[in-house]
Amino acid sequence: MFFSGYPRIVGLSFFPSLVRLTLVRQNIQKISNLESCLLLRELWLAECCLTKIEGLQQCIHLQKLYLYCNRISTIENLENLTELEVVWLNGNQIKEIEGLSTLRSLKELNLAGNSISKIGHCLDPNEEIEKINLSGNRVCSFKEITNLARLCNLKDLCLNDPQYEPNPVCHLCNYATHVLYHIPQLQRLDTYDVSSKQIKELAETTVMKKVMYYNMRIKSVQRQLEEELEKLRERKCKLQKLPEEQIKHFHCHIKHLERDLEGLQTSGRGQTSLSRSFEGENSNGDGESPNEASEEASLERQLLQKLDCLKKRIAFWNKKLEEVEVIYHLEVKKKKKASKLAVQFLLTELETVGNTRFEEGSPSDPWFNSCYDLILSRFCAWDFKPYGITGVKVNRVIRVHNRILKMKFEEKLQRFLEEEDLGDSTNYKKRLEYLFYVLNPEVPLKKKQLIQILEEGFQDARKVPDSEEAVSLSNSLSICECPRIEHFQKQAKSKGDFEESFRPGKLIISKVFLRNSVQARGTEPILRANFPGVNSVYRPRGLPPNTASAAGNGTMASPEKPKEVCSCLDFRNCDCSLRQCEWFVFDHDLVLPEYVVEFEFITLVKEETLFSSFSNVISEEGRRNSAGFILNRDLQCDDRALNMEPVMKPKPKIICLDEKTILAVAKANVFSRITVLNLHGNRLSKLRDISRLTALQKLIVSFNEFTCLDDVYHLPNLEYFDASHNHVITLEGIRGLNKLKHLDLSWNQLKKTGEEIHVLRRNTPTVLTLNIKHNPWHKPASVRLSVIGQLKTLTHLDEVLITEDEAAAAAQFIADSKISQVSLLEHSRTDTEKIRILSVVPQAKILSQMSKNKLDILQNNWFTMITALDLDGQHLSKISHLEKLGNLRWASFSNNNLTRIEGLDSCLNLEELTLDGNCISSLEGISKLTKLTRLSANNNHLSSLERNLFDNLVHLHYLSLENNRITSLVGLQKSYALVELYISNNYVSSNQEIYYLKGLNNLVILDMYGNLIVWKQDNYRLFVIFHIPSLKALDGVAVEPPEIETARDLFGGKLTADMVVERLGHSDFSKMQELNWTASMIRTIDLMPPDQFKNISSVNLQNNNLTNFSGLIFLPNIKVLCLNYNHIESILPRAKPPNHLTNRQLLHQKVTSSGYGQQGASKAGRDGGLSESLPPIMQSLEVLHLGYNGITSLALLQISRLRNLKFLFLQGNEISQIEGLEGLHLLQELVLDHNRVKTIGENSFAKQNSLLALHLEENRLREVNHLQSLVKLQKLFLGLNKIQELSELERLDCLPCLKELSIYGNPVSRKICHRPLLVVRLPSLQVLDGVTISSEERARAEIHLLEQQALSVANSPIDCAFPGLQSMVPKPCAMRVTNLGLLAGINHLHGPEFAISQTVDDATGNETNKSEKPKNAGLGASNPRSIHAEIAIRQAKGASATLPSHGTSQSGPSRMT
Repeated sequence: MFFSGYPRIVGLSFFPSLVRLTLVRQNIQKISNLESCLLLRELWLAECCLTKIEGLQQCIHLQKLYLYCNRISTIENLENLTELEVVWLNGNQIKEIEGLSTLRSLKELNLAGNSISKIGHCLDPNEEIEKINLSGNRVCSFKEITNLARLCNLKDLCLNDPQYEPNPVCHLCNYATHVLYHIPQLQRLDTYDVSSKQIKELAETTVMKKVMYYNMRIKSVQRQLEEELEKLRERKCKLQKLPEEQIKHFHCHIKHLERDLEGLQTSGRGQTSLSRSFEGENSNGDGESPNEASEEASLERQLLQKLDCLKKRIAFWNKKLEEVEVIYHLEVKKKKKASKLAVQFLLTELETVGNTRFEEGSPSDPWFNSCYDLILSRFCAWDFKPYGITGVKVNRVIRVHNRILKMKFEEKLQRFLEEEDLGDSTNYKKRLEYLFYVLNPEVPLKKKQLIQILEEGFQDARKVPDSEEAVSLSNSLSICECPRIEHFQKQAKSKGDFEESFRPGKLIISKVFLRNSVQARGTEPILRANFPGVNSVYRPRGLPPNTASAAGNGTMASPEKPKEVCSCLDFRNCDCSLRQCEWFVFDHDLVLPEYVVEFEFITLVKEETLFSSFSNVISEEGRRNSAGFILNRDLQCDDRALNMEPVMKPKPKIICLDEKTILAVAKANVFSRITVLNLHGNRLSKLRDISRLTALQKLIVSFNEFTCLDDVYHLPNLEYFDASHNHVITLEGIRGLNKLKHLDLSWNQLKKTGEEIHVLRRNTPTVLTLNIKHNPWHKPASVRLSVIGQLKTLTHLDEVLITEDEAAAAAQFIADSKISQVSLLEHSRTDTEKIRILSVVPQAKILSQMSKNKLDILQNNWFTMITALDLDGQHLSKISHLEKLGNLRWASFSNNNLTRIEGLDSCLNLEELTLDGNCISSLEGISKLTKLTRLSANNNHLSSLERNLFDNLVHLHYLSLENNRITSLVGLQKSYALVELYISNNYVSSNQEIYYLKGLNNLVILDMYGNLIVWKQDNYRLFVIFHIPSLKALDGVAVEPPEIETARDLFGGKLTADMVVERLGHSDFSKMQELNWTASMIRTIDLMPPDQFKNISSVNLQNNNLTNFSGLIFLPNIKVLCLNYNHIESILPRAKPPNHLTNRQLLHQKVTSSGYGQQGASKAGRDGGLSESLPPIMQSLEVLHLGYNGITSLALLQISRLRNLKFLFLQGNEISQIEGLEGLHLLQELVLDHNRVKTIGENSFAKQNSLLALHLEENRLREVNHLQSLVKLQKLFLGLNKIQELSELERLDCLPCLKELSIYGNPVSRKICHRPLLVVRLPSLQVLDGVTISSEERARAEIHLLEQQALSVANSPIDCAFPGLQSMVPKPCAMRVTNLGLLAGINHLHGPEFAISQTVDDATGNETNKSEKPKNAGLGASNPRSIHAEIAIRQAKGASATLPSHGTSQSGPSRMT
């Protein structure tokens, strides 16, 4: 029935078989008369006027219930409807989810359009639920949505239905990501299909990145804590140094006195000599004097008095040690408390997915200074004067960015502004105020409460007793802090402790909108009912409590007599109380917490002792007057005690113990009679033959130099053994001391508790008293209980009586230190899946704290059901009894006493292992855990990572080994799956270790802070970023793109010794003779130290980006250096003015090894003389290849400094002038092909008289001159230049030893007679243009000479093509013939058989022309000269055909490019 207006339900008794009932838009206000509808399956009562769920108790078969759009405020009376599958209660007034716990079959729940703000655990019983709609509610927190993750069947969730307003949480960042991560089985979210695998993977990846990021930041905070604690430890040691030295000094004297006193009491006549040794008197050899007995008694009294006085001084200094220790622990507690708060802030950021952020301020931030000024402005010195407070100091300001609280604040503020229509922004701003949150003085602000306020606001914060409904705030520091200070002082007075614990404090500064404010009325409770229509109430401090309120307009009435409040006469000048006020705000959404301030009160300066305050002592260290006075006073007391009578004289110290010495010290004749041996105060390190003293009962070796006690064994009668004040590091040598009752091992270097106790338990079964104080134990907190629990015969430990309760506690401690069935049951869980929670805590701990799936011991094979095991802090010394835990996946054994990893061989399914805070020295036991993904072993004693240890851990992506002693990372070389590596505060010092991580392409986060490499390696951060390009964060700081670019500029192409080691696989360079590193983009060379590379003789660095090779000049034995295809400018880089340097060069100027910044050649140094005067370098270098480097100037190249160079290759450059070779006296071959040389200067080869080969092909030469100094030159290559005139070839006759010449490709080579000319002019020439000059060719050239002479005589001298021949022909007259061709003259002379075609064969003509035999053989036989003439003619004819190409010239093989 629809829209009928029925006021109630009637007449249903006639329908007992009714299955479905629908009543929509009726006036029904109450559900009734359904008792007879026992078969009802579906009920619709929508859009009616229902205010309560009732009358359904008999409808136990009801499956669908639709009660939407009513006025229901509470979910109730549904307990009997256990078959309900669908419930619609949307559009009602419900504020809390409740009453659904019995509906185990519920599959669909619609609560949209209500006022629900919290989900909590209310839906946990409804495990079958598949669809939930909570749109249009007030859910604000991600934590509430996380509660839905426990509903493993939930498939459809709607928090932002288009038909309703979205929940505030939907406006937060990463909303969808958060939901999809925590509820991965969702198929639809907010009406959208999210079943795609890619969407789920994206959400998973995003969350994992955030977890990694916050884990990194948390580790940075923890690392800072470790640094601060280390500083505190250093300061503590510094403070304890003097007391410890004094205690040791007194102990030494006491033991001296005790030895002498014992000798005085036990000896006969010896006491006389003893007394004289104290008094310094000489014995006259006579008998005892009558007063000798009284002198002995007096001496004994003096000894006892001095002993007593020295023990008092020891007690005094022990008390000082305890004071320092107590203050140290207080400081440590404060540091840890602050660190935990910082960690909690980060965890809150993670849990809220960044929607609540905490920003720590610094004095450079304007808002930090604003907070500081605000606190100072609200601090009244007169109010705090009674407490001895003179000022306030702000230590820390944290800014809170809470997106959801800010959204609520602004939304409600906007609503009020719209209601009141405040057009004037000035009035609106006047009502905004920053106020301090007022805490209950008797309840300190705990970390949990603080986080809750900052995350959720003041909704659930504690209210003051007389204002339960309001948030208490104040604009005065006095109102906030004075009650707290008074409470602390009362507590301190009642306990007799006057520690100034009130000095540090915290403030929460909130932004508050004070709307409709009125003044409080006397003592009336501040409740909303007492102040209707009011948003806030204020109470001025300057007014008496019973003063009547002023008008409710928000103004504050002034007190009539403010001076009555304060009894101090000076207070009358202060009017702060007139402004001080306490506020009570009813609407919590209008109170927005924005800042957390940690401050400290400054108190009056008091006279303090050196150890009274830890911080003050440290700050006063530099003030010698005050601190020195206190020290002097105590030291004077010490001196008086030490100088008391009798004064001891120093005795010679025994260094080595032999038989004679032992007998002398023991004053015995044979070993068998020695029962007491006192070797105190010597310099002994060994006790040889001590085991021969079988009767020895007492042995004292204090104040010696023992590091071990190997010689103390098999002394069957030894009862007392004092080895205090030595350097003992182990007790391994002690054996067979079965009667030992008293053992003193104090003031040594014992560290390993378990090992040392094991030795004592096995070899000293009857020991009664044991002193092990002042040893650097690894786990000092548990040493006492551990010793008492294992050495059951002990009665005294560290000079303190062992009580029965303590013995029982120690026994329980030992029992709990072993893994038992009880501990497994208590600390294990059986979950098969991880709990999806945003946390960095190990999964084993998360499950142990949150999971309810505990082990049921009654089940069969219950061992195999254990998947998580959390045994943190159980004092375990060994992992055992885990053989049956084959399904164990997550385990944590942190903060125990484990020394090695064992007992996990059967746990092959282990995925996560945490071993923090133990004494483990090796990770040897994890190699079989192939499924391990996360391993944490922080704060152990690891010194190395074995090479193949991690090879089998192919799934390991998280490794944390912080605070160990690791020196090398070689074991991580094959950990290719690693994503996060935390190895801070270890001993990694060599940059070589970074190369072991280069292959880890998945490594995203690396933390090496606190290792030596951070300080030793120049530009450490850039160095790591360059070599591990996959990094996104290093040492807790994100890697920025500019850093990557800078790293590339700085380290890109830098050849270092570490790179060589990486390629070779070892660092032994002694056998290395060749260095070949081509095409590697090398820009700089830094092979240090050079002595390691002394055997390298050949270096090939072709195809790189070198601009100089200054990094090689220190390698002593390089003979061959190949630097072709680089960008070499000079041997050493030239210094450039800063304004001309490029950005890259400015960067390289900071790197010493690059050579930039070194003094290059000056402008004047380009001249030959100055260049030659530069000191020589690389004196072993003989062969240098610098081809194709773009070199423009040989002078700037500074090549002249390579004095022993023999072969220089400079082909393919831009050289235009031959210069700067003055120092190369031994040069034998010079290659300058393919350059831009135009001329040869007068001094180009002035000092190259040893040059044998010169290559100048493919240049721009037109002239061939200034070669006369090359007297030994044998090969000259001038091909492909611009030589045109035969007269230039004439200049080559100054080269008497020239054997090979190349001029092909020059214009002059196209002249037919150039070859005969050269053959004639250069008698030593053997090869010309790649063709060997035979004897026949030389004969023809000579015939040409004679024939040319004949032509010259017959036709008068002509300007022919043989300028060289003109000088040999007489010139009777000057006559010029221009119409006679050379070829025509030759043809006319030799007849038709020697006729030459007018067209010269093409350059690609038939090669057979070279070898074609003359047709007239007889001519050669009858006239030898005619043979030479024929050869010359044929050579002229085939010149062009026989021109060798550039690639096949004779000069080619001789060049080493």
